[in-house]
Amino acid sequence: MAELPTLLAVAVVETETGMPLASHTNVADFDIETAAAYNTEVVKAKLKAIKALNLNQTVQDILLTLTDQLHLLKLSPTGDKFIYLAVNSRDTNLAQARQIMKMYSASLN
Repeated sequence: MAELPTLLAVAVVETETGMPLASHTNVADFDIETAAAYNTEVVKAKLKAIKALNLNQTVQDILLTLTDQLHLLKLSPTGDKFIYLAVNSRDTNLAQARQIMKMYSASLN
């Protein structure tokens, strides 16, 4: 949190089930479990599309830009987990947020 003061919510999510393994939110009405479940569907859809297109690629991260929030999904090296991060878009440096996510996702496996 000290590295990213604009944090709204963060979770480590199991890709198969969509269940958060760990989570934290700074916003009382941010339903992190529901957000994790729906963002799991985003990850699964992208992985399915890559497979259907026979692309020899892996998903590194997914960025969702909302009106005043950025939602980043960063997959672990094996893809069995991902970090879900929601931040305030007005005050967040996207490059910094991605670098922080990259650093922490490497330690998921």
